[in-house]
Amino acid sequence: MAVQSVGRVSQLWRYPVKSMAGEQLESVKIDHNGVAGDRGWAVREVEADVTRNAREMPKLLQFASAYTESPSFERRSPAVTITTPDNAQVQSADADRDRQLSEILGRPVMLTPLHPADDLAWYARGQMPEGVDPMAALRQLMGMEEDDPLPDFSGIPEALQSFSTPPGTYFDCYPIHIMTTSSLDTLAGVGGGDDVDVRRFRPNVLIDTGEAEGLLEVDWTGKRLRLGEVVIEMMTTTVRCSVPAHSQRAFGSSRAVGRALIEHTKQHLGSYCNVLEGGAVNVGDEVALID
Repeated sequence: MAVQSVGRVSQLWRYPVKSMAGEQLESVKIDHNGVAGDRGWAVREVEADVTRNAREMPKLLQFASAYTESPSFERRSPAVTITTPDNAQVQSADADRDRQLSEILGRPVMLTPLHPADDLAWYARGQMPEGVDPMAALRQLMGMEEDDPLPDFSGIPEALQSFSTPPGTYFDCYPIHIMTTSSLDTLAGVGGGDDVDVRRFRPNVLIDTGEAEGLLEVDWTGKRLRLGEVVIEMMTTTVRCSVPAHSQRAFGSSRAVGRALIEHTKQHLGSYCNVLEGGAVNVGDEVALID
């Protein structure tokens, strides 16, 4: 077994509410469900009866979220504070929280904690509205023009054709999402420029890979990384939709980022991972590639 040091943990992130800005942390606890408290809540569209994300509701990116109580592996959806685009605060305990969010988002929604994994109906994917062209809808969600090539979706679990998120979670795909500084630098160099900001991509872990170059996560797919006490398996590179190009709380929209992803990375950047060994990870911990 070959072990190679590839960098150090530079940033750690947790997102209390799916698709809202999250919390940057110095230390996290990770188990097979990912970072404790990550995506513990989500916004659900009432009429469609489905969990929504920033691809479908880009305005969610203008909100921020932070826990008012510490999450744990046993308590994954504790009380949360939401900061609105106008910097008002909404508490998960507020009786009128759903009304406040619905008024801002322009449609009836409700803030929802995680449901049990066996509540499959809760996690079911919404039905395509009648008369909508599925391919046109996909291209819109992906931020693609008509002649752009579709990205490779083969790394996405087949079960997600039926579910909006993996049952028992509000993740898009896998419980951990990592990125490297080399990938961000590469994207900036091929056209993303100064608009490239890690917050556009919403990882749990940013790894400082020093002077290394290129899209390292592509070569790492199928291998393992040790970060602090944690061992993760890199399952697939992360397919990028329209979200990184959207306006968020700290910055405006960026066509440059969207086009650089499509034209130079085949809309893959970062890595989705499973957790093989849980434990603690701290900023500054060494990251080792296990081949």
